[in-house]
Amino acid sequence: MTTKFSEDIIPLSDLKINPGKVVSHVSETRRPVLLTSRGRGVAIVQSLRDFEEEAEQLAFTQAVVKGLMDIEDGREMSLAEVKKRFGLK
Repeated sequence: MTTKFSEDIIPLSDLKINPGKVVSHVSETRRPVLLTSRGRGVAIVQSLRDFEEEAEQLAFTQAVVKGLMDIEDGREMSLAEVKKRFGLK
């Protein structure tokens, strides 16, 4: 997702004037909008769908990294051990 500086960075005052326009822009482009105040970034407006997808991707990536670290540190179990531990056949 590439930011288009001419479209995706807006002053906070524009959000106050027409919040629906900003939300529509975010939904249509699927790009977050950077809100600025006095020329400095203060917040990001992002669609809920994109936020949830990114949170899910982050959680998955963190779980994979943790799993790889567990393997590297010798904290692993065979499938037979897992089945036995949970009482599965």
